[in-house]
Amino acid sequence: MGGAGVLVNLVVFNLVRHTTDLQVVRASVIATVVAIVFNYVGFRYFTYRDRDKSRRTREMTLFLLFSAIGLVIENGVLYAATYGFGWNTPLQNNVFKFLGIGVATLFRFWSYRSWVFRALPARETPAATGPAARVPQNDAAGPRKTKQQVP
Repeated sequence: MGGAGVLVNLVVFNLVRHTTDLQVVRASVIATVVAIVFNYVGFRYFTYRDRDKSRRTREMTLFLLFSAIGLVIENGVLYAATYGFGWNTPLQNNVFKFLGIGVATLFRFWSYRSWVFRALPARETPAATGPAARVPQNDAAGPRKTKQQVP
């Protein structure tokens, strides 16, 4: 899912950047928001489809919170390169957009996996105690022999 999200982010960024007069960071924010929506659908219904679905409101709130932090990280890198260092050619924009995506992805991966799409608790297996555990088990060689005490 992550690679597809990066592709969506970069394609939308370049489309907005080259078809509108928006500034580079504004175009990047739009692309990031589109990628966030794309990623949520992909994560929820494909990547983490087996994860806990009982609290969707909590899941969506945390997803949006961590995505917003990732958006700031991602676009902060681009902002610093563009306005702090004056690196504002289309190639430089794409390089720093990609770098920002990479840094933000590390944060998002950790936060989504740890907090948003939590694993379901492991099912407990019945303990090997109780009457059923004392019954000799059959295997391919036949019933197990037990020691008998001589009176």
